[in-house]
Amino acid sequence: MKKLGIGLYGRNGHQVHGLLRDHPRARCTAVAAWDEACPEGARMHVDLDGLLGDPEVALVVFCSPRRDEQGGHILRCLQSGKHALAEKPCCMDVDTLDRILECARRGPARFHEMAGTALESPWRGMRDCIRSGAIGEVLQVFSQKSYPWGDWRPEDEGVDGGLALQVGVYNMRFAEHVAGMRIRSARMEPSAHPVRAVSFIMTFENGAVGSAIANYACPAPPGWSGWGYDIVRVFGTEGFVEAVDGGRITTLARNGCRPEPLISPPDDSSWFDRVVDEALDGTGDFPWTPEEELRPTRWALLAGGRA
Repeated sequence: MKKLGIGLYGRNGHQVHGLLRDHPRARCTAVAAWDEACPEGARMHVDLDGLLGDPEVALVVFCSPRRDEQGGHILRCLQSGKHALAEKPCCMDVDTLDRILECARRGPARFHEMAGTALESPWRGMRDCIRSGAIGEVLQVFSQKSYPWGDWRPEDEGVDGGLALQVGVYNMRFAEHVAGMRIRSARMEPSAHPVRAVSFIMTFENGAVGSAIANYACPAPPGWSGWGYDIVRVFGTEGFVEAVDGGRITTLARNGCRPEPLISPPDDSSWFDRVVDEALDGTGDFPWTPEEELRPTRWALLAGGRA
């Protein structure tokens, strides 16, 4: 079976080298900006130019050393004719986001962000429940994304995108991709320690409202049971559905019915597999258009003043 040649650029984020071990349709052929031993069977390039010039690389996965340079890296990749998959936020201003979308729209190279959150448990179960109409029309969305603080987190937001972008984008995905709402406006309020906590206020195209918080305030294990503390709660005209503690407890509560646990189906086929399938034979079967996929990133950028 033909395998897609993957190039890995950088380790600043959720790089996919672990997913490539024994992958049936893809293999790592080359790396660059790599700070550890080269994966078996792959070549080590000194820079992005070497990776883009490698004829065995068909798709590059970006976890660029600096997130504020990643948008330019993606554009160079697409312009070279190679597909691209990128850690969030894929870039750090709306103009670059529009250029990436336009470049991918012209083709032939395709682009995706690592945006499969809503296809994973428990968010997939919530998404399916809301789409079924079980809670009626959505009135309000609340979400929380909390990670631990550490002195290893960069003070320079250009390194990882900063709290509002690299964490806040999840809040926007919860609203758009899980609750199925289209954001009409979003604004952000930082705390007195802006690197540690932000709040968002949103309105949606159907007239509903939403709020969200993102922070680096969750106690690190063993002070807390997991690495983060996520909550998503969606209220509708007929009840509400929620997932707390990252999905450990999920509940559907409807008018006239006793609350019941929300059972999420198994995770959908992985986002990475969809990207591979699309690059190989055009059958990625994505649930959103490219513009819809990147609307959460766009609104995180706008709310954070990155127009």
